[in-house]
This record gives sequence, C-alpha cells and structure tokens, in this order.
Amino acid sequence: MTDFFFGMVGGSLIEWVAVACGLVNVGLIIRRSIWNYPFGFLLVVLYFFIFLEYKLYSDAILQVYFFVIQFYGLWNWVNGRAADGRVRVVPLARAGFAVYLAATAVAWFVISALMATYTDAAAPRWDAAVAALSVTAQLLMSRRHLESWILWIAVDLLAIGLFYTRDLVPTAALYVVFLGLAVAGYVQWRRVKIENAH
Repeated sequence: MTDFFFGMVGGSLIEWVAVACGLVNVGLIIRRSIWNYPFGFLLVVLYFFIFLEYKLYSDAILQVYFFVIQFYGLWNWVNGRAADGRVRVVPLARAGFAVYLAATAVAWFVISALMATYTDAAAPRWDAAVAALSVTAQLLMSRRHLESWILWIAVDLLAIGLFYTRDLVPTAALYVVFLGLAVAGYVQWRRVKIENAH
C-alpha cells in the first residue's frame, strides 16, 4: 500500500522524510528558534544520499558543508539569543554583503568548472549555482544576518527548476514552499531588525 501511494505521488520515503524535516527546520528558523538544528542535521544527512543517487554532486557535497556549519550556527545562535530566548538579527553592511556576493560568484565559477570537467554531474553549472549561493546563504544565516533570506530566495528559485528537471518532484515542491517561507522569513526578520534599531 505504501509503495503504491509513493509511486503515485512520486519520490521515495527517504525524500518525503527529508521534505518534512526541511519544512519543520525552516519554520523554526523563521521563528528564530534554536530547535531548528536537530531537524537541520537530519535533513542534510538524508539529502546527502538523495543527491548522490541523482548525480547532483555539488548538492551532495553541499550537505557535508551544511552538516559542519550547523555546529557553528548552533553555537552562534545559542550565544546570540535575546531576553525572550529568540535569536537576535545582526546587521550586515552593504559593502560586506557585496564581498559575500563576489566570493559567491567566484565559487560558482570554480565549482561549475570542476563539476563539468571532472564528473558526470547531471547539471554542473545549475547545480553549482545552487551550491555556491547556498554556502553563502547558510553562512549568513549562521551569523544571523537578514540578507541570508535574500540569497535563500535566489537559491529556491534556481532549485525548483533544477530538482524538477531531475525528477525530484517532491523536492522541487519543497523548494516552492521554501520560496514562500524565505519571503516570510525575510519579512519577519526585517521587522525584527527594524524594531531592534529603534
């Protein structure tokens, strides 16, 4: 019965568990809750194996990065809480954001060249763009910067098409939801940043 259901709607059980973890993870991030991290750890472990199976190597390697950086993010979030227990949003200067964007462009170029030359990656340039933007977005998120949400919006827009064309339909659908959540996260964190500035 379960095989029939998943066969009809697409995706494997592991992909559906990863999707559920992703929804909970991002929902808790929007709320600035440190409890997002257990779901984040499980999410990246599951997607590591999913992306390997689908030859999305940049995204598989990205999951290793996510796993490691989440320890830094957890430490930073635990030590960056306000009196209400929620994480404080930290300002980022425009010049600093520009440096992050330039570094992301260089990383995209290098990753896409390596993947196109040395692997049988299914979509090396597209996959590398998602990976490079995700690295920067996650670093900014770990540091509690509002601008992380801008990059997550870009990641989600690219990832929807990438995963859909690779027949990862539940994951593509997850990124449609992530896109809406990223917009909501940006609005919520911007409101908090403005309130904290006054």
